[in-house]
Amino acid sequence: MRLISLAGALVVMLLLTAAAQSPAVTYLDHQKVAEALAKGTSLMTAPNVTVSGAQRTGPGQVEIHDKETDVLYITDGNATFVTGGTMVGGKQTAPGQHRGTDIQGGQVHHLTKGDVVVVQAGTPHWFKEVPQAVHYFVVKAIKE
Repeated sequence: MRLISLAGALVVMLLLTAAAQSPAVTYLDHQKVAEALAKGTSLMTAPNVTVSGAQRTGPGQVEIHDKETDVLYITDGNATFVTGGTMVGGKQTAPGQHRGTDIQGGQVHHLTKGDVVVVQAGTPHWFKEVPQAVHYFVVKAIKE
């Protein structure tokens, strides 16, 4: 319960920080949030932050974002998530975005409902195993 409160506070802090830097305020009602989580779609985009609902039903590629810090809040399901270490087979896929096939020497995290992971910009990360499905919020804080 304490972790869920901490996770909620962290997401709110990031949103408030983004709102303080932006002239506009974005309100996301519960129906839109539930829909984004169910479909894995974007909730809002601003120059310095994005908020999305996401879901995975299998593993993904290793990712590194040069200017984006990812905050993941797991709302349902579980997954094995690897962070840090060295990306294997990495290629630039877009400006500031890199994808690879594996991580050597990373830290393994077993994510479940209520967990929060903050991945600083420049850090390799990877959903290595997703037994069924995992649903989560992604807040991307973007450095200029």
